[in-house]
Amino acid sequence: MKRKVGIIGAGHVGSDVAFSLVTQGICDEIILIDKVEAKAESEALELRDMSSMTHFHTTVTANDWEGLKEADVIIMAVGPETLLRQDRMEELVETSRSVAEIVPKILATGFEGIFVNITNPCDVITMLIQKITGFDHSRVFGTGTSLDTARMRRVVGEALHINPKSVEGYVLGEHGESQFVAWSTVKIGGVHITDYKTETTLDLPALKDTVRFGGWNILTGKGWTSFGIATATANIVGALLSDAKQVFPLAVFSEQTNTYIGQPAIIGANGVIDILEPTLTKEEQANFSNSAAVIRKAFDLL
Repeated sequence: MKRKVGIIGAGHVGSDVAFSLVTQGICDEIILIDKVEAKAESEALELRDMSSMTHFHTTVTANDWEGLKEADVIIMAVGPETLLRQDRMEELVETSRSVAEIVPKILATGFEGIFVNITNPCDVITMLIQKITGFDHSRVFGTGTSLDTARMRRVVGEALHINPKSVEGYVLGEHGESQFVAWSTVKIGGVHITDYKTETTLDLPALKDTVRFGGWNILTGKGWTSFGIATATANIVGALLSDAKQVFPLAVFSEQTNTYIGQPAIIGANGVIDILEPTLTKEEQANFSNSAAVIRKAFDLL
């Protein structure tokens, strides 16, 4: 099987996703597409310049819409003109218009693969893509709270002076202001965070705020965020192309809330296999419902 990936949007995020895919040898072919065709061409050319120095060979081309027909996965990485915004919902008008123009062009090629959405506001735009395509919910999902969860594990790991890879648990809900850390799911080696023995007094509300504002702190410092979400997306694509049947916190369709929202899901070659519903506290369940209402309200404005 030729593992082929299309990336729509060759900005900071889209190009870093391509870089991650190439350096890790996750796919055999990438098509980069951008409204500024010269940008996509330049990114593709520079990625090809790396070919003699990487451990894997990946064919990288640009602006080949027809080539998307045979893609296994298409990553939507379209961004707004103005990046420095505190609330991702502020991007909705601009990004929804872009997606509404782009998705029909993709469908016109005969594409029948899987859509992975990064474009913000992630949950709302993912729902829009599914509505336009009419694809089964299993074949359209977003990166959701994957990056937020990684941030939480980093923050907890630093607070406890342990490797963040040893931190389990999830950030759930919207990839945005109404997200929340589901502390009931957070464990270290199977031990719940509140039972973990440490000399450090953990201030969970403060840790939650550090997680929530992590992206904003990066954005105000360098002007954009891309490394984290690019790595998360590459891992997701890798799981799809290898049929890994692996769990990620994604923006998936929740029958409980009738909306796309961040929660753990198992993915494989055909997309979403199963959606998991961790047992939450009453407060966490209320937060989840509130977050779903925020997403639904934004979608209904489209």
